[in-house]
Formats: sequence, C-alpha cells, structure tokens
Amino acid sequence: MKTIKESNKPVSTVLALSLIPITGFALDVFIPSLPAMSAQLHATPAQVQLCISIFLATYGISQLLVGGLLDSYGRFWPNIAALAGFSLASFAIANTDNLSLIYVMRAVQGIMSAVIVISKRAYFFDLFAGDKLKHYTSLFSVIWSAAPIIAPFLGGYLQTNFGWQSNFYFLGWFGVAFLVLELVFSGETIVKKVPFRLRTISEAYRSMISTRDFTSGLLILGLSYAVLMIYNMSSPFLIEKVMHYPATVTGNASMVSGLAMLSGSLLSKSLISKPFYKKIFTAAVAQLVVSGLLILLTLQVHNLYTLMAYVVLLHAASGFIFNGMLAYCLTRFTQFGGLASGLTGGGYILSTSAFSYLVVKTIHIETQAWLGAGYAVLVVAVLALIIRTKWLERPAPSRDLEEEKVALLME
Repeated sequence: MKTIKESNKPVSTVLALSLIPITGFALDVFIPSLPAMSAQLHATPAQVQLCISIFLATYGISQLLVGGLLDSYGRFWPNIAALAGFSLASFAIANTDNLSLIYVMRAVQGIMSAVIVISKRAYFFDLFAGDKLKHYTSLFSVIWSAAPIIAPFLGGYLQTNFGWQSNFYFLGWFGVAFLVLELVFSGETIVKKVPFRLRTISEAYRSMISTRDFTSGLLILGLSYAVLMIYNMSSPFLIEKVMHYPATVTGNASMVSGLAMLSGSLLSKSLISKPFYKKIFTAAVAQLVVSGLLILLTLQVHNLYTLMAYVVLLHAASGFIFNGMLAYCLTRFTQFGGLASGLTGGGYILSTSAFSYLVVKTIHIETQAWLGAGYAVLVVAVLALIIRTKWLERPAPSRDLEEEKVALLME
C-alpha cells in the first residue's frame, strides 16, 4: 500500500482541493458548444442537453455506492483508476460523432467523477478534524465555484477556435495531468478499512436519511444547484439562437454566473460563525423577492443585460445557501466517513438532476421571463424547506449516541 508521505501532505492537499471541481469542468466546459453539437450531430437541443442529465444522474447514483467501496478498499488506487477512466472516456467522446456512444461515455465520466470527488473529500476526513476540517469543508463549494467561472470561458474560446471536440480533449489531458501528479505526490490516507457490507451501508444510509435536517439539507442543495443547471441548459440557446450572439458571449456570461456563485460562497464562508438558520433564511427571501421583480422587469425589457441581472443576483444567493448547506451536511455525520460524503454528494446531485429536468421539461424556457419562472419555482421550494426545518431550533444529536450507533453498525 502506497501510504502518503508526511512531506508530501501539503502538495497532496492542494491536489485534493484542485480535483474537487472536476465535476464542474465536465459539466460546464462544453456548455457554449451545445448549439454547435446540436447542429453537427444532427440532434435536437433536448438530445444534446441529455448529455448533461446523463452525467449528473450517473455521478449522483454512483456516489451512493462509491463511499462504501472507498471505506473498504482505500482512497488512492481507486482515484488513480478513475482519473485514467475519466481521461479515456473524454478522448473517446472527442473522436466520435455517434450520439449513443457519447451518452455511454458521459455515463462513464459520471461514474469516474464520483470516485474522484468522493476520494478527495474523504482525504480531508481522514487527515483533519475539528475547526481545521470545518475550514476545509467550507472551502469545498468555494473551490467548486471555480469551474463555472473558468470552464465556460475556456469552452467558449475552444469552441470558437477549434470546435466542440476540443472541449473533451481538454478534459482528457486534464485527467492525465492530475493522474501523474497524484502518482508522484499522493498516497493512501485511510487509517482503518472496514469490510464492504451492503447491510452496513444500507443501515448507515437509513440512519442518515431518517434525520430530518440532513434530508432537508440534501434537497436544498439540489434545488440551489438546479438554479445553475437550468441556466446552463437554456442560456446557450437564449444567447446564441434568440439573441444571436457568438459562443464566446455564452462563455463570458457563464463566467459571470460562476463569479456570482463564487461571491455568494465567499460571503457565506466569511459569515461561517453567524447563526445558520437566520442567514440562509435571509438569502432565500432575497432570492424570492429578486426573482419576482425580474420576472416583471423582463416582461417589458429583455436583453443580455437583464439576463445578467438574473444571473448575478440569483446565482450569488444560491452560492451563499449552497456553501453553508454543503458544509453542514458534510460535517453532520463525519463518523460515517466516505458513506456520509457519498450520500451527501449523490443525494444532492440526484435532486439537482430531477429538479432541473422537471423544470426544463415542464417550462419551455424560450424567453427570460420563462427562465425567471423556472427560478421562482426552485426558490419557493428552497424557502419552504428552510422554514419547515428551522435548524437552530433543533438540538444536535448527542455525539456519544452517534458513536454508539456507528459501533453497532460496524459489528
């Protein structure tokens, strides 16, 4: 077993944080290419948008099993294998015009991304505790926000100059570069492996899901992330087909979206010591007010600037809520290790996939007003869940009782 060297831990920590946004890159880098893919593959917009949904679904479902596997077989070698698989799938997509094969490879990318992200989250639970762990978990969504900033901007440039395939070549070489760096600087971090038992996993999941505040948190994470996803799925067609701007503008607009999410995440991190319920409730109310005002505005005026008004205000609030809720859910059951990380990641991604698909399917987003209506549906659901749960009024479970529960599960 290649155990991580003490001298390599600083570099390995940076690598672990750098791999957290790999899912965002896989989702966002080809967003500006959706119209071009639709044209060149002779597919409808819905067919190419399915590439996003397939990735999200497989990424979410895979996390539900990946956490238990990583607790049993370690973090390091599964991560290495996943980076290799992710790269191969990316190169395969770049070299085909068969939409069915692209769907299959996107599913492979989703599975491999789940292994990578869960192994890197588990890295921090293996090596850190207390305030240090809380610091890193609050950084996760901040760093994750880098992908929606960088990836679409880069994707717009690649699409304009080299075509849609270049986005997937980028993902392939991205995976290869980190595979080499991981082999050199990283290693195994798990101290004690536990046997892989489906009964243990199912009981742990049942225990977590039956906890109301945790389950509500997963749903709120999914709804907050769905705000970004419905924008990503509809904005290329609004900007390039309705407004007649080039793909670079789609990329720049998505970069603004990412910056808005990042600003919200940073603000949330800076207020980490403030009362949890009060701050996320305030952000949700602000979202609802802004979404209502912008729907009324765009019934009269609709252009790229009003679209960006939606993006900056609503995505910043979503980033704020997402950051606080992700840190809460990830640290809610640290005693379950990779299982808790897997359920958190898988649960909110599956929720995101379902919510964004339902909104896009039921609300045909062909104008900014309809995009605002889609936002409003998600925001109302977030606010209702926050009011229903009221975290501050719910005392945290006894740590001793939780540890006793874990011991019984692992017997």
